[in-house]
Amino acid sequence: MRNLMYRFICRLIPLFFFIGGGVTMSMLYLARLGLRNPDVCWDRKNNPEPWNKLGPTDQYKFFAVNMDYSKLKKDRPDF
Repeated sequence: MRNLMYRFICRLIPLFFFIGGGVTMSMLYLARLGLRNPDVCWDRKNNPEPWNKLGPTDQYKFFAVNMDYSKLKKDRPDF
């Protein structure tokens, strides 16, 4: 009986490992979105519009395909 239960639990270890890793990575990504994204405003008194303080060469996307942010020019007015 114990041997059967031990084999059953050993088969479930990879499942728990990968589900735990997926949950951890999704939580880290949500935390990154909440802390680094310029569309999220946590402090409305000191910085009510955080997207206006971004420069044209600031990269805030997690992954950009074929985009070199260092070569962009400023195309918007100052506020």
